[in-house]
Amino acid sequence: MTEAHKNSNADQVILVDSSDQQLGEMEKLEAHRQGKLHRAFSVFLLNNNNEMLLQQRALGKYHSGGLWTNACCSHPRPGESTDDAALRRLREELGISCPLTMSFSFLYHVSLDKGMFEHEYDHVYTGRFSGTPDVNPDEVADWKFMSLESLDLDLQKRPHLYTHWFHIAYRRLRELPDFY
Repeated sequence: MTEAHKNSNADQVILVDSSDQQLGEMEKLEAHRQGKLHRAFSVFLLNNNNEMLLQQRALGKYHSGGLWTNACCSHPRPGESTDDAALRRLREELGISCPLTMSFSFLYHVSLDKGMFEHEYDHVYTGRFSGTPDVNPDEVADWKFMSLESLDLDLQKRPHLYTHWFHIAYRRLRELPDFY
């Protein structure tokens, strides 16, 4: 993909049907305003102590600013594989390069803040990372590693501090026998 092609597609999302078959493309903010189903991914990382890497979304994000979520979540660009996009965004947001495994996918549709909707076919990736992230402050306000037990309790006591998709994907991950 040429650099000009990458830049022209940077703010586009891939519209899909409920089977993840591509239907077209749309500007990212417009897709979120209209609640159009589009392709996305979420990356979950555990360290060697089986603690999960969480990021607090930057306050200036177009939705869900200041909420805690998984290590990285975004959208592949048109012409980019979801695998490549997950690796790219992990580097761009957290300065992390590590192998990822695609674990499962799910569909969800929720109303967000700022008149936005999230309607995604979300591909969930997992990996291992035990270093210190080099965060992009435009994307990430803060980060931490948290034990799964502490995270389970915090999600029960303070669910409003976490993104909608995190609740859904994390619950599914905890059900997988080989997750941790």
